[in-house]
Parts: sequence; C-alpha cells; structure tokens
Amino acid sequence: MLCEKIKKDFLEIMAEELIPAMGCTEPIALAFAGAKARKILGEEPEKITALCSGNIIKNVRCVSIPNSGGMTGIEAACVLGALCGDEKRDMEVLEAVTPEGLQKSIEFIEEGRCEVEYLESPIPLHFIIRLEKGENNAEIEIRHSHTNIVRISKNGEILFMTEEFGEATATADRRALSVENIFNFANEIELSAIEPFAKRQIECNMAIAKVGMLGEYGIGIGKEMLEMNPGSVFTKMKAFAAAASEARMCGCNMPVIITSGSGNQGLASSVPVIIYAREKGIGDEKLFRALAFSSLLTIFQKEYIGKLSAFCGAVSASCAAGAAITFICGGTVKQIKDTIDNTLADIPGIICDGAKSSCAAKIASALDASLFAHVLAMKGKVYEANTGIIQSDAGKTIRSVGHIGKVGMKQTDSEIVKMMIES
Repeated sequence: MLCEKIKKDFLEIMAEELIPAMGCTEPIALAFAGAKARKILGEEPEKITALCSGNIIKNVRCVSIPNSGGMTGIEAACVLGALCGDEKRDMEVLEAVTPEGLQKSIEFIEEGRCEVEYLESPIPLHFIIRLEKGENNAEIEIRHSHTNIVRISKNGEILFMTEEFGEATATADRRALSVENIFNFANEIELSAIEPFAKRQIECNMAIAKVGMLGEYGIGIGKEMLEMNPGSVFTKMKAFAAAASEARMCGCNMPVIITSGSGNQGLASSVPVIIYAREKGIGDEKLFRALAFSSLLTIFQKEYIGKLSAFCGAVSASCAAGAAITFICGGTVKQIKDTIDNTLADIPGIICDGAKSSCAAKIASALDASLFAHVLAMKGKVYEANTGIIQSDAGKTIRSVGHIGKVGMKQTDSEIVKMMIES
C-alpha cells in the first residue's frame, strides 16, 4: 500500500505534466515568451531578437506552427507570439491568432525585423526573447522547461529573477517515482482523482488522431499503415498514434495533452492505450488507471534524460505504452519490468533530429518494438541482465538509458545541431 504522501505527490506530478498545448511545444514556448515580453514592453515591438540554444533551433526548424498558415521557424513563432499571442493561455498562446494579426506577422518577418542568434549554453532548453521599440526593450529568459521563466527585465532593470538557475523546475516531489510505486499508484488511487486527467487525454488526443487518420497532413502515414493491415489491433494502435503526431507536426491547431513537455510523448503514451482498451472492450476504470500508469512511467524515464536531448522521446513514451498494455492485461510487476527491459534492449538508439513530420514514423517504430516487448513479457521471455545495457532491474535500466541520453549523447546532439545550422 502506498502512503498518502506518495499518492498526493503523483497527482501533483500529473497536474504539472499533463497539460494542453497547441502544436510542437518548442515553437509554442517561443511564442509564449514573445507574448509575455510584449506585455512587459507594453507596446508593439519594432524589432525582435531570439537567442536560442541548439536544441531549440533543432526542434523549431522544420515544424509547422498552428494558426500560422503553414509557417515554420523561430522567427514565425516569436513574431506570432509577440504580435498575436495571449500569454495568459500558456501553451495555447496562439489559439486566438486573427487573419489580421497573421498578415501583420508575415510583414514583420518579411521586413527582416526578427533576428535569430545561436545561444551558447550547456542547457538544452534555453532561450532569451528580446523585444525593442525605440529606446525601450523587454527580455524574457526561459530555461529547462517550456514556460519556466527565470528572468524578466525591462530597459535593463530586473523585474523578476529566480534565486538560482538550477535544473529543478518542478514543484511536485518526484523522489518516489519507481516502477513499483507507479504500479501500486495506478491500482490503488481513487478513480475520481485520475478521471479528469484521463478524460482530457482521451478527448484531446483521440480527436487529433482521428483528424490525422484522414491522411490530409504530411504523407498520411497513419492511413497508409492501416490500409496495409486493417485487421490488426496493434497496427491500429500504431497508426492512430502516428497520425496524431503527424497532424500535430504539420500545423493542426487542435490541442493535445502533453507529457514531460512533449506532445509526441503525450500522444505515444496515451493513444495506443486508448485504442487497445476500446478494441478489447476494456472498461473505463482499467483504461483510466492504465493511462495514469503510462503517463507516470513516461515521466519517470524522462526524469533521467531531461526535456530535450539527442535521445528520441518516442522511445520512452512508447516503452511506457507497451508496459501499460501489460498492465491492462493483468501483468505482474515483473512482467511489466520485462516489457520495459525488452523494449530498451531493442530501440534505445533512435536519435532526435528535431521536431518534424517524420516523428510520426519514429513513434510507429518505437510502438512496434514496445508491443512486441509486451508479447514476449507475457510469455515469460525477457533479455537477461547484462545483455548490452540491460541491468539487473528495470529501474536501473531506465537510469542507465537516461544517463546515455543525457550525458553520453551530448556530442551526438552537438553534431546534429551543427549539421542543421550549416545546411
């Protein structure tokens, strides 16, 4: 039995992480900062400067921005936020963009009034947005997570600054996160406590998945997958998750419930679980508990990797989804751990080369591995400890993979960003 403090902590973690966002979270974060800086400046800017870390450049470069008419890039995100955004809406800051505001933003960009500079920083998620009008200026600095403002200044005067720029940005206590505790939480927590989270995930994430399945975004990967093998539940799970990602990456303005700062992680950890439960006639209670399990397991894995890295977040989220299917099927803690180990023995090498439409294909591939890992685990088959990076316990495997993603792949990340900047 879990103590009440751990249950409370886990609910607070879910409240922090399972939030709605429109579009890819990195350009939306820039738009949020632009809107916030506009409020501080108090007037429409005549110039915008964005200083961005490598991972911000990587994740904004190729992805379409919602309500932008198909625009991509850092300039578009910053200008739309500064001229049209509503900072009170946080990660849905661009929800109220008007045609007039869009046209004004296009002209601002075409006139070359927004400049992007590379920000040398050891922090993957780090950027500064500076707005200027005449002799007045305003700056917003964000570090570590998408809306974590660490500094606000106007005309050189500091209006707000955190006491330290440390990495810890979450307020919920995450020290109790473990596979066992997440399993017990999902089984023991009062259903009413997690029902609002689950219902919002189902409503938002399935809505965009259904739109994506029409095949009108990107290359229509979900529709193509389902046509290849229409009778398979596993194919449908992969297809709907991939379709949701593709729609999101290609500019669909529908919100998704994100996980660990990522819409793709939110989709990969929820949509397959929802599809499986619906196809197998699983009731809402088990589904809601499985969604809580999948979300927390994704968050647990990402605690060791960080919000952004060269390690593809689809791996962590898909690993959690596969383990959640084992949970739904009545799997033991050992079988869930075996699902995790089987997945991470297979696909930990997928790199993150930025947010883009092909993230959908990575989600499909990662889910394919995790679902096969589930099948193996339910049959009592698992890769032994010390097989490659697999450790003596799934929690230790997760920590090892996290170390590789955060520390071991730093040079990989640098090379990816370098290649993108020079291309």
